Amino acid sequence: MASSSLLTTLLLLLVGILLARLTASRLERWAVPAIVLELVVGFVLGNTLLPYAAIRPLAGLTELGVLTLFFQVGLEVRGDLLQSRRGAVLRTVALSALTPLLAWGPLQAGFQLPGATTLLCLAVLSATGTGVTLRLLAQRQALGTPSGRLLVGVSVLDDLPAIGLLSLAMAQGSAQARAAGQAAFQSPGLPGLLLGLGLAALSYWGVERWRSRQSPRRPDLLTILLLLISCAWVGEASGLTSLLGALWAGVLLGRLLPQGPDSPEEQRLRGQLTLLSEVFLPLYFLSVGMRVSAATLLNPAAWGLAAVLTVLALLCKAVCGLGVRSGDRAAGVDPQVVVYGLIPRGLPGLVFATSALAAGLIDAVQFSALVLMVTVTTVLGLVLLGRRLRQLEAATAPTSSP
Repeated sequence: MASSSLLTTLLLLLVGILLARLTASRLERWAVPAIVLELVVGFVLGNTLLPYAAIRPLAGLTELGVLTLFFQVGLEVRGDLLQSRRGAVLRTVALSALTPLLAWGPLQAGFQLPGATTLLCLAVLSATGTGVTLRLLAQRQALGTPSGRLLVGVSVLDDLPAIGLLSLAMAQGSAQARAAGQAAFQSPGLPGLLLGLGLAALSYWGVERWRSRQSPRRPDLLTILLLLISCAWVGEASGLTSLLGALWAGVLLGRLLPQGPDSPEEQRLRGQLTLLSEVFLPLYFLSVGMRVSAATLLNPAAWGLAAVLTVLALLCKAVCGLGVRSGDRAAGVDPQVVVYGLIPRGLPGLVFATSALAAGLIDAVQFSALVLMVTVTTVLGLVLLGRRLRQLEAATAPTSSP
């Protein structure tokens, strides 16, 4: 009976993913990504046939796709990211990370949020779901343009400060819970953070020492998964979050692989990681949608917070256009493409919100507000980006002589 129940659950999830993908192919011309449709299908399933409690035992598997993506981000953290337009990349990342901090006052004054919850909202505002952006650029053959190359560099570095804010929010939330005598939200606190940072430094020293004495390794998939899961576990156990641990695992593996993104070893690794993401990420997006309760959407507080967060999200990324200076524009970088490409919160925003909900840092109403904001910014950013790319294509297209 248990096996039958599990098979039924998996069948419903796979049918939901199939429906989302089929619908996404029909709505592709309107730049509606599959992630949004998977959220909608998950919401419908979670509030009708398949409540989230039914798939809670599968939560670890659904999160494997997320950890794999952050592992890939860590794998991309290397010096050659800044070879192209270093100043513009660093200015854009700095504006993207620092501008959301100005939203602390409005959120505190308008909604009386606890400090840890406010930090979590700032982390979501700071994050950028450039995965969907880069996919759209690739579809429009714009990934190799100056604007596309700038967004590639920004996409890898942009989420690092956001993950730092998430870790800080988790640590502060744990301290607040202990002060209030709440045992539901436990974290190792400052000693755990120091231990995690110490283990990170020790692992990096060990990898560098191994690298100086051994030839580049060709790890198999089992070794990669072991490194990924162990680092993610250390990150979670120390209070630094499993996301930061997964990202650090990618950094470590990147030091062991032969240098160069076109090496056969790295191409093989990318194929393996992409396969894991394609299998498990849709399940994760469905699970996020299933967590959104229909009752919370009837609460005006959810829509009010979502509206304010959406406006702040748009303003924070609009400021990033100041990172593109006249020299960058002369080299072909379009500020509007950069701004529109940074608007979607996509996967990082959903991951941060889900992690905070699981840790008790936010309630169901705040979670629904964050999911609404992520959905709106993802769709709106892609629509604006697609429109701008079409304008640039029309402007550069050769005109026929009469």
